[in-house]
Amino acid sequence: MLEDKNPQRTALEQLGEFGLIDHLTKNFELKQSSSLVGVGDDAAVMDFKGQRTVVSTDMLVEGVHFDLSYMPLKHLGYKSIMVNLSDIYAMNAVATQVTLSLAVSNRFPLEALEEFYEGVALACKLYHVDLVGGDTTSSNKGMIISVTSIGMADAEDIVYRKGAKPNDLLVVSGDVGGAYLGLQVLEREKEVFKVNPNNQPDLSPYSYIVERQLKPESRKDIVELLQKLEVKPTSMIDISDGLSSEIMHLCKRSEVGCNLFEDKIPLDPTVISTCEEFQMDSTMVALSGGEDYELLFTINQGDFQKIKGNPNLTVIGHMTEKSEGVHLITRANTKIPITAQGWNSFKA
Repeated sequence: MLEDKNPQRTALEQLGEFGLIDHLTKNFELKQSSSLVGVGDDAAVMDFKGQRTVVSTDMLVEGVHFDLSYMPLKHLGYKSIMVNLSDIYAMNAVATQVTLSLAVSNRFPLEALEEFYEGVALACKLYHVDLVGGDTTSSNKGMIISVTSIGMADAEDIVYRKGAKPNDLLVVSGDVGGAYLGLQVLEREKEVFKVNPNNQPDLSPYSYIVERQLKPESRKDIVELLQKLEVKPTSMIDISDGLSSEIMHLCKRSEVGCNLFEDKIPLDPTVISTCEEFQMDSTMVALSGGEDYELLFTINQGDFQKIKGNPNLTVIGHMTEKSEGVHLITRANTKIPITAQGWNSFKA
């Protein structure tokens, strides 16, 4: 259900499309020197002064990517920006601008969209990106969100999914599996609420993994850390669809194989305890869960000393010749072929 904390409900038709855009974006100020013209003209104008431009687009659909029965609108606005910025950082680039398009049904009053845009504004402020355009329209299918992010980098700094070589080390930032388990907790509490609406869930034991689901953070800090350490990855991708899927993407584009070591996969203690509670295998959750928005990348072995011991980074495997295939090396030291079991929005 869409919780309306504000009793006032201003119908969107009272403002019209252009009035709505003006209202929702009036407090967004341009901070990037590359942003010349933002919201208010036929198109945004940007000047990157010879640097390469990187662009990525994501779409989020109510009922497919988010459930408003437990996703606060402010969190949704924040997350909508985060998931898109993550693609820019996965190119080893700096995110600078975003555009946001929104389609909503008439069950959403102005106050609901104001709450959504509060989250958007917070994300833009914290990550130093400018909102420079977008579109609004009506929908008969609930809420649909489309975000395009723009970034810049020097040509020699951009990192692609291709580029990994045999013997390169496979590295991941942070920890994985939490976002998927946070979703399982929220879905369970939703079912409990359906049976007993008076039951108030205690989510405090799951605060870390619930936040990983509702309010993920893009790893801009990892891009900055790698630059500081003078490490340029040979290939990179963000973990949106699950660790196994992303490893397969890197291997396919780089034409290499991989050995991933089960005992090296970084798991938060909350992930381990919640897996036990749900009777799930923590390795499968890490491999197939998705929505962690961590960075997965490969580095030359010669750079290992530069990242060794860094608490933000974990070496979880190494790349091999393509003919060797893609495998998980289990704790029992057996080799299991990895198949991509990540998120598929077209799967029934």
